[in-house]
Amino acid sequence: MTYSTLIGSASFVDGCLSLTIPEAWMQGRTTYGGLSAALCLEAALQTFTDLPPLRSATVSFIGPAGGAVEARAKLLRRGKSVTFVEADVSGDKGLATRCVFAFGGVRESALDQSFTPAPTLPAPEECEAFMPKDVAPAFARHFDTRLAKGARPISGAREHDIFVWVRHKVEGAETLPALLALADMPPPAVLAMFTAPAPISTMTWMVNVLTDRPTTRDGWWLLQSRADNASQGYSSQDMQVWNRDGELVIAGRQNVAIFF
Repeated sequence: MTYSTLIGSASFVDGCLSLTIPEAWMQGRTTYGGLSAALCLEAALQTFTDLPPLRSATVSFIGPAGGAVEARAKLLRRGKSVTFVEADVSGDKGLATRCVFAFGGVRESALDQSFTPAPTLPAPEECEAFMPKDVAPAFARHFDTRLAKGARPISGAREHDIFVWVRHKVEGAETLPALLALADMPPPAVLAMFTAPAPISTMTWMVNVLTDRPTTRDGWWLLQSRADNASQGYSSQDMQVWNRDGELVIAGRQNVAIFF
């Protein structure tokens, strides 16, 4: 079931987005994190239809959820410049994911510059597949992934910086929630340093959306994950998303629990 089909199967009644998460969108015992965040955003956008563009999301992955889930959103504050909305995904075991979104309109500014250009890397058509089927989680089958630079998961590499071209396998997933679902696709960068499979779990994810209308060509986005620390059972990493024309559209950070 593609992202668009999954969202199309959901019902929205009395401010509640309800749907059933199939096994193909699971990551271990819980819903894939990018999808959980996207469901929160879908609920926010359907509950409040007059929101300005999304500028930032703070995501906490609190507990597992699968099967029947619900997403609800509530307004925290509507200011002159920014509107804050909180959204939760819950399942039969309670609260699973909580997001706080900041929405803000476009303002004229004396500054209009990106300080992080895309690196010069091979095009996706020139790159090999990224995720080996024997280690890929269930949700990964919904994405085309090509390794542009860095090492593959569980390869015992010394590298902790990966660049991956990613797109939804089926065309039509071009909404902002669909991009949010895609932006979490690569595994933590330190997974390349693992020499054997071991559990990992993202705890928090901070996402800054740098343009009011993120778009790309042919569905491809270039994603970077770069670990800047791994100690005491946790890894902190930077994450970037560029479109195919080299425009930086998302900058983020994650804190990941590692059990290796």
